Amino acid sequence: MHLAFLNPQGNFDPNDSYWTEHPDFGGQLVYVKELALAMAGLGHHVDIVTRRIVDPAWPEFAAPLDGYPGVERVRIVRLPCGGDRFLRKEDLWPHLGTEWVPNVVAFYDTEGQRPDAVTSHYGDGGLSAALWQARGGPPFTFTAHSLGAQKLDRLLLNRENSLASLDAHYHFARRIAAERVAMNHAARVITSTRQERFEQYGHPAYQGAVDPADEAKFAVVPPGVNLRIFDADVHGPDDERIAEYIERILARDVAAGRRRLPAILCSSRLDPKKNHVGLVRAFAHSAELQAAANLLIVVRGVEDIHSREGLTPGERTVLDEIVALCEAYNLWGKISVFSLKSQTELAAAYRHLRARRSVFALTAHYEPFGLAPLEAMAAGLPAVVTRNGGPGESLRDEATGREFGVLVDPTNPADVAAGLLRLVGTDNEWKTFQRAGRERVLTRYTWERTAAGYLAVVEEILARRLPIPPYFLDPRPETDLTFESLAAIWPARA
Repeated sequence: MHLAFLNPQGNFDPNDSYWTEHPDFGGQLVYVKELALAMAGLGHHVDIVTRRIVDPAWPEFAAPLDGYPGVERVRIVRLPCGGDRFLRKEDLWPHLGTEWVPNVVAFYDTEGQRPDAVTSHYGDGGLSAALWQARGGPPFTFTAHSLGAQKLDRLLLNRENSLASLDAHYHFARRIAAERVAMNHAARVITSTRQERFEQYGHPAYQGAVDPADEAKFAVVPPGVNLRIFDADVHGPDDERIAEYIERILARDVAAGRRRLPAILCSSRLDPKKNHVGLVRAFAHSAELQAAANLLIVVRGVEDIHSREGLTPGERTVLDEIVALCEAYNLWGKISVFSLKSQTELAAAYRHLRARRSVFALTAHYEPFGLAPLEAMAAGLPAVVTRNGGPGESLRDEATGREFGVLVDPTNPADVAAGLLRLVGTDNEWKTFQRAGRERVLTRYTWERTAAGYLAVVEEILARRLPIPPYFLDPRPETDLTFESLAAIWPARA
């Protein structure tokens, strides 16, 4: 088959530029690239269709066509949208219907062969796919990755934010309107877990656009782990250098008599929802845990715990809270904060710290899927992970009750500490969970399995081409939900 992935936000190039350096890049790009490569490996042709940028500050994204070395069946197709300069993803909405979708149609008309089907990613990709389909384009699947209503819910937890200011900055009315169109017109909506399907798509903001109980509308296809990078048996290009770097970091920050202890490794951005503070608090409150392990926090661009340069106010607040706990509980010599710049460096760190019988920790308040723990498990580290969200499905077999990682309540420091002690304590289960976790990834969470899941959905769609649903928001680019519509859903913060 010939498949097109629509991704107006997020730019792709052979070097994966800016993936760890810019908020518009990251997890979605990893997902799309790896899925495309896996589909190509199964014999299909994939176009990653994204936005062209002709800007000296972003030279990587100027060529109309690009690809990945050694991969013949994947093209990166860059088409104009909103001028030549880089635009943040929130500013693309006015240009999708007037420019980008017509350019997509013209590109394939010129080639003389349109794709058999489309996979669309995020609300802007989903809206674009719906507009193309309305013009006679191919059927499409919609993968949201995350939905605007949940992001708005989280941002409104900060009492300093108002609905009006958030909508002005993030254009939530347009985003939610686009998501409603995408989920309604998609032949199938693809989620990573059943929990994502019912909790995210069941939000009042999407009522009337889709019914999460509709079995024919949804397909659960979990993402995979890049085993070229994170496999425990791989020898990566950064392994020796990162091993030496981590030993220097330990010598800098950890007391001499503690440097061979297991590490509790946390690697995620300094976002309050990731709950770094809850993890540090659990460590601070447990003398037994402090005696058994050191706490290592990996944060992009933060060279040590006192770094503040380049951080947002919210990130500085999180780091300040961590420092305050270190002062209050005298954690100096037991904790370290440092930076790793790429996935290959992170995988190298996992492999190096495995020899110390270390563990990976993700105690986020909520994790929609949780790919990071699976990557660590593939590299040989057992994981202690929030029970809220996707990990409740990926790390536990509901039918048998078997555990592949330790699930904890992120709001309960005692429960977090107890979960960690299961893996680093005196009578620990490190080896059991290390084997079970890696087995879980290799048998269930590979990109080849993800690609096969998508392809099965696409083949079913093509076999029973469905009519376009009767519901459709006016596709004119200026049409969106109004602020009053948002206010009706979030009245307390209007």
